[in-house]
Amino acid sequence: MENSALSMLPPIITIILALWTKEVYTSLIIGIFAGAMLFTGGNFLESIVTFFEIMENKVGGNVNILVFLVILGILVAIISKSGATRAYGEWARSVISGKRSALGLTAFLGMLIFIDDYFNCLTVGTIMRPVTDKFKICRAKLAYVIDSTAAPVCIIAPVSSWAAAVGSSLPEGSLVDGFLLFLQTIPFNLYAILTMIFMVFIIATGRDFATMGAVVRKNNEHFEIPAEYKDNVAEEQSTGGQGKIVDLVLPLIVLISVCIYGMLYTGGINEGKSISDAFADCDASKALALGSFIALIFISLLYLPRKVVSFAEYCECYSTGFKAMVPAIFILCLAWTLSGICSDSYLNLGGYVGTIVQENASLAMFLPVIFFLVSIGLAFATGTSWGTFGILIPIAISVLINLPPAESANLLVICIAAILAGSVGGDHASPISDTTILASAGAQCHHIDHVSTQVPYVLTVSSCCVAGYIAGGIAQSGWVGLGVALACLAIVMVVIRAKVPPVEV
Repeated sequence: MENSALSMLPPIITIILALWTKEVYTSLIIGIFAGAMLFTGGNFLESIVTFFEIMENKVGGNVNILVFLVILGILVAIISKSGATRAYGEWARSVISGKRSALGLTAFLGMLIFIDDYFNCLTVGTIMRPVTDKFKICRAKLAYVIDSTAAPVCIIAPVSSWAAAVGSSLPEGSLVDGFLLFLQTIPFNLYAILTMIFMVFIIATGRDFATMGAVVRKNNEHFEIPAEYKDNVAEEQSTGGQGKIVDLVLPLIVLISVCIYGMLYTGGINEGKSISDAFADCDASKALALGSFIALIFISLLYLPRKVVSFAEYCECYSTGFKAMVPAIFILCLAWTLSGICSDSYLNLGGYVGTIVQENASLAMFLPVIFFLVSIGLAFATGTSWGTFGILIPIAISVLINLPPAESANLLVICIAAILAGSVGGDHASPISDTTILASAGAQCHHIDHVSTQVPYVLTVSSCCVAGYIAGGIAQSGWVGLGVALACLAIVMVVIRAKVPPVEV
């Protein structure tokens, strides 16, 4: 069954079930088990063994991310218990004029935290959710803004965990400087650039459409917090803590600073490496675990001696914070397991897709749009951006190396940019993507609501990117592609502004 069209069944089954039933856990379990049955040839018991074998490997390999999530949940619970979040919300409400300003500040903060998308999703949600709730902003829209300033920002930030991942995806012996290639792709990463422009347009005009428009209208009539998160809000509102804004700001500054230094530290900055080399070689997940643990120590020293929270309340927040992160952790573990059953060790979905790409590489001018569409499909099906460009970048290099030097030099940067753009686009639309899951967790909105409202926006931006990569491939110029994509998006925004009435401003 490996490396065949059947390898696409597990993600397809999962996605269809998730969108149909709006129940993510069961959909993921069924999709993973279907893949295990394919791999074992229908052996029921061996399928169960395979299921948990993959989960064991995936959870073990990502344990630092899980530690980070748990500690961050504890930090959020402690800050909420202190009353600092409430104090910040009251201050923000006094200086922010309305929904547009609140969402604009959310977007700005998301662009500011460009080090890592996981960190971005949860930190921005933690800081801004109390503010957006006060203005009764739809949580699905908050999740969209968080998601649109997470991976799209990280994928064009030279100093980020994503830059390191892209550089490490180049095959050995390719004789290409990974970091320099990444820098060259930044202006031609059409999805990232257009997504942020489109998000700013939506915030500024309030012209939500499709599923998002319907959800926002319903929210305007009756603002409702998802049932699974009502206990969290009740806890925040009932707290009698005397925490001040500084009790929110200082822990976050420490968290951000130590996470950044943690990346440099794990990358070897203390061993004499340059900053760029240290970021390229860093272990982002270990750095996040390190940073969050030091932030937990700091907040203990900041709160307990001043009795901002009592010791009993502080200890209680460990279980409260863990409980708040359980839904995100469970979905992540299942999503990682699904990506595992699709990996080259099992069904090899990436190998199947790579074979198709290589067999259809004769029309060089259409390679950028082919790579863009394939990467969107693969990222959507597997829920992983890093896995997608890790598979496709070596394929792109092996395909382009066979072209005449002048032609391959022009197309290489555009094709790699198209792969990175498509990887983020597919990841954005996928209900099994880890960043989509974490954006939902950060906004504390129902996961499927976030997916269903974001997909029409992803398709709108992606269609403009398709036009751009077609033009860029034909002209063999990334700048031509960028111009065409921006022109298409401008036309789309003019039409939306003319046809769609403002829903939320």
